[in-house]
Amino acid sequence: MRRKTLDQILTRLLEQYPNLSDCNFTVGNPLQVEVDGELHPAGQEFGIGRLTPYQTEVIALSLIGSDGRCIQQLLQHGSCDLSYQIPGLARYRVNVFSQRECYSVVMRRLPTTVPSVEDLQLPPALKQIAQEKNGIVILCGATGTGKSTTSAAVLREINGAHPVHIVTLEDPVEFVHQPVKATFNQRELGTDFDTFANGLRAALRQAPKVILVGEMRDRETVEIALSAAETGHLVLTTLHTVDAGQTIHRLIGMFQLDEERLIRIRLADSLRWVVAQRLLPKSTGGRVAAFEIMGANLRVQDAVINGEAEGKTFYDIIENAGHHGWVTFDQSILQLYQNGTITEKTALDYASKRAIVNRGIDWLKSERGEKTTDIEGLKIDDSYRQKLQGKDLKSW
Repeated sequence: MRRKTLDQILTRLLEQYPNLSDCNFTVGNPLQVEVDGELHPAGQEFGIGRLTPYQTEVIALSLIGSDGRCIQQLLQHGSCDLSYQIPGLARYRVNVFSQRECYSVVMRRLPTTVPSVEDLQLPPALKQIAQEKNGIVILCGATGTGKSTTSAAVLREINGAHPVHIVTLEDPVEFVHQPVKATFNQRELGTDFDTFANGLRAALRQAPKVILVGEMRDRETVEIALSAAETGHLVLTTLHTVDAGQTIHRLIGMFQLDEERLIRIRLADSLRWVVAQRLLPKSTGGRVAAFEIMGANLRVQDAVINGEAEGKTFYDIIENAGHHGWVTFDQSILQLYQNGTITEKTALDYASKRAIVNRGIDWLKSERGEKTTDIEGLKIDDSYRQKLQGKDLKSW
């Protein structure tokens, strides 16, 4: 398949599904698009039925083109990442991977403009992150929950307010930032540097004030990122963890036991914010983000250094720090439920602690005068009581 033909197919899909987030090419299935978290078959008008191994391989090779690095990675490791662009229309982050001796392709659509904190309706705490001068900020969540979009919005906030040098290390470059006050150098894994650790090490010699690390995948990258934060840089990065507590445990768990105490102390000194997010289906269609936000204070530092304890878990600390703009997932989810944005079932399905969300929903229902239980018609059985009173209880 020629690139021109592929571009025509992708363009038509964008016209039919303006809100699509992914295109999925898998052997045995039709071409599929993901809209609001659900897959839909597409491409019938092009005569594309169930994809054959030959078709997916041709599509994969059309996307890779003459990129020898991607071909080598695909053959050696079974998958490769690259970017693809339809000029003036759309950009994609592409993953080509082998499965059952065939190739599959997933194309994640990237926005062509950098969103703002206001556009995304992000919590006010995200604006505070843009004011930090040093330290490490971690954005976490599962794949496809919008971590890259949120970090791009933070960088846009910095770009509009501070004349600083920003270096980004990405896999691949997702948002292209146009300089406002800041100067950007955006580097892509595989093209401009070989590993995140080496790219981060080189960035320290490029005089940046802010460094974006696409993902901290290994111990070496974490250690260099901590060193950068300790030497006056603001480091933004992402992790595939589900909440603030797991993020701390994952970072510490990358090191040996004899290094744990030192890493805990370094992390406690350098950590500024942990922002976790999940995308929930809205009751009216579409998706909405729920957040867990934890900043840094003495209680957080103590929990990082000495570990969590009864009543001193990261969840407890965040729950009691709402006045700082911090919020747990469960508090965020209850707020979305209270606003009518999500249903009760969605709130319970995505809760971190289901019992807490359940109690919160019951309280909100009682405040609105709604029933909190399906059990009805309970009453005292007076006839049974009278029957007992008429008997000689000693004979029982």
